[in-house]
Amino acid sequence: MSEELLINVTPRETRIAVLENGVLQEVYIERESKRGLVGNIYKGKVVRVLPGMQAAFIDIGLERAAFLHESDIVVEDQESDGKEGISQLLREGQEVLVQVIKDPLGTKGARLTTQLSIAARFLVFMPGIAHIGVSQKIVDEKERDRLRSAVRNVVGDESENGYIIRTFTEGCSEQALSDDIHFLERMWSAIQERKTEGKAPLLIHEDLSLARRALRDFVGVDVEKIRIDSREGYAKAKKFAKKFIPEVADRIDHYPGERPIFDLYGVEDEIQKALSKKVQLKSGGYLIIDQTEAMTTIDVNTGAFVGHRNLEETIFKTNLEATQAIARQLRLRNLGGIIILDFIDMEAPEHRTQVLNELQRALERDHAKSNICEVSSLGLIEMTRKRTRESLGHILCESCPTCDGRGSLKTPETVCYEIFREITREARQFEAQRFMVLASKDVVDVMLEEESSSVAELEAFIGKPVTFQVEVMYTQEQFDVVPM
Repeated sequence: MSEELLINVTPRETRIAVLENGVLQEVYIERESKRGLVGNIYKGKVVRVLPGMQAAFIDIGLERAAFLHESDIVVEDQESDGKEGISQLLREGQEVLVQVIKDPLGTKGARLTTQLSIAARFLVFMPGIAHIGVSQKIVDEKERDRLRSAVRNVVGDESENGYIIRTFTEGCSEQALSDDIHFLERMWSAIQERKTEGKAPLLIHEDLSLARRALRDFVGVDVEKIRIDSREGYAKAKKFAKKFIPEVADRIDHYPGERPIFDLYGVEDEIQKALSKKVQLKSGGYLIIDQTEAMTTIDVNTGAFVGHRNLEETIFKTNLEATQAIARQLRLRNLGGIIILDFIDMEAPEHRTQVLNELQRALERDHAKSNICEVSSLGLIEMTRKRTRESLGHILCESCPTCDGRGSLKTPETVCYEIFREITREARQFEAQRFMVLASKDVVDVMLEEESSSVAELEAFIGKPVTFQVEVMYTQEQFDVVPM
């Protein structure tokens, strides 16, 4: 299985496409406007100490001074009881190494801590804390012990620094953990060098951009090429790789072509298809994917596929093909949480088993952890997939303002009857000579044609005339009843 990474860089947005054997499998998008400061490390200067609040304001070079509470200060003196108070810990004009834990919001500055940490794919590095911790979400004790031992084997028992093993490290190899540790050690050395270079306020370490995270997290032995369409982005990636991931540097290429790189590889078309509910299968069958707040449902249909032997064989082949398409769509759309797969009903138990096994095999290359249940009595497969980031649909789309995300509109007839009820209510409340209805063209057309007799009956009932006016900017569900 050969992999390629395509990196499309523009001033406001970076997009990464992961291709396996030339087929798009995953898309990552980062917009400059949505990038925060959380994770950034600064050399800051104490500008004000507030004993009454047990806090201090730190200048880190932003528009507003950042906030550091006494509880977020790590006391290096091991014999201290931690109750000195902010005045004993900090003084005005002092330089201090801090990390942003909360972005500025409104009139409030960023929130800081002196407990630094650097995250990699599987581990979080915590300098000065000789402890190896494991995420509570990894519940298997044997696996917890294995991961702890693997980290200890790499760092040794005398290390003064600590590591937190992240949730999705479960099942990770010792080699992958070793790669993470060496990356983090190089990163920490660079921070140590940088902090001596200038006076506060100074940005020491910026949380990695999407392109650099991709080099760190996704470039394994299977990745043959990383192609970047920006000369500046290519230079930065090459420099970063040579310093922190030297084994990757030779695989990074600059793409100078005039044709957009995502167009050349058909990625743009695949992204547009990934926003559609319907996914066509090569055989003629198709999937229907519905993503809601509670769960995602995927329905498999035979469509135009009729097979060559019998119905059971047609259903089995469609379901087998669907497993590959489902695994790809989960990665491509980054669907997480509870997922219900409604395969076409299969009579033969061995067919159900084969489809389940094929689905599990298809998900083996997925970076996100998933759990799959057996086929239920209703023929459904329930599964969960870990949410690692926003889905593609949530990043690129928003709820339709016309239907409010329902995916359907009230019919013109339904809106007509709502208008009739509103006119009746207002006729009882207001002394009016007549009523004017403002509505969309489709609704007004129904009022004046199919429902014209109903309008006449309403006018007789309220004793007032009703007139209609088309509002081209109104949606089908919008209307106003104006007493005149």
